[in-house]
Amino acid sequence: MSGPDSRASAPVHVHGRAETTGILLVNLGTPDAPTPTALRRYLAEFLWDRRVVEIPRPLWWLILHGIILRTRPAKSAAKYATVWTPEGSPLLAIGRRQQAGLQARLAAGDHGPLQVALGMRYGQPSIATALAELRAAGCTRLLVLPLYPQYSAATTATAFDALAAELARWRRLPELRCVMQYHDEPAWVDAVAASLDQHAAAHGGLAERVLFSFHGLPKRNLALGDPYHCQCLKSARLIAGRLGLADDRWAVAFQSRFGRAEWLRPYTSETLQQWARTGVRSVDVICPGFAADCLETLEEIAIENRLLFEQAGGERLRYVPALNDAPAHLDALAQLVRRHCSGWPGFAGGPAPHAAAELAA
Repeated sequence: MSGPDSRASAPVHVHGRAETTGILLVNLGTPDAPTPTALRRYLAEFLWDRRVVEIPRPLWWLILHGIILRTRPAKSAAKYATVWTPEGSPLLAIGRRQQAGLQARLAAGDHGPLQVALGMRYGQPSIATALAELRAAGCTRLLVLPLYPQYSAATTATAFDALAAELARWRRLPELRCVMQYHDEPAWVDAVAASLDQHAAAHGGLAERVLFSFHGLPKRNLALGDPYHCQCLKSARLIAGRLGLADDRWAVAFQSRFGRAEWLRPYTSETLQQWARTGVRSVDVICPGFAADCLETLEEIAIENRLLFEQAGGERLRYVPALNDAPAHLDALAQLVRRHCSGWPGFAGGPAPHAAAELAA
């Protein structure tokens, strides 16, 4: 991360250089390795975020450092080890492919110089690192796209906190636009529905029930005005509508609870167990809130919750992968970027990029 003197050390302005549009993709983050040491470092940053845990700091410091960071890193490291790939963290490897795929799609248009960078809210590559990459490329316009279809203060808002903290150190600020959510974006809804269609075609149809599992949040967040719960329900309703699913064939639930407070209900684990006990034998689970597969999908859903479903009497739980770097997903993101960049040079409604003669003049 750049230091307090970065305003003085900012790149010298180059006269006659074509102005570049920067696209910053943001995701939650990942530890550097599936080890207790790496998990302790990652969890310390993640769980100390005031947006993530809204408990008075002195009390939370004692809980975090006295209990959680002493016990949780080893358990989490063992889980990460089950999903780690030769490329490293699945979230980061997929994120790099999303970055490259989006860059290729946007470069195909006549947008002028354009650069896509990837930053993680926690861990590496950090948001500050990604912004430094864009600044070095001469970006004077910046679109920030957090890869969270549904808005939450614990995800989207904290990404902007980190963005603001880094930009406060810059001398020349870029023109800035931000995508807050895309939970009902038609192209994104179509991409999720298409992934379920492809899953059905490959497995002889969908299961008896389809469960849309979203990451959970404390219930008090809803009461405080966070729109996340409503946007999750709308996303699932739109996707189910595209597929023509009858109301009794699908449901919404929330996973990844942490701590003793009540979280958004119904819980994914309890829903799956209840379905199994009442005679449902096959379930397809999809997680539309995750733009890339990670621990919460590959281990929590595909391994832990599958076992819970089977132990309760179910026969088959299939996890439908996240959109990841699927062409339809990247096309939807590119469409989203173009719309939010409208009016900028090279985009719809904006002037043409500066020609070489104009830059020379």
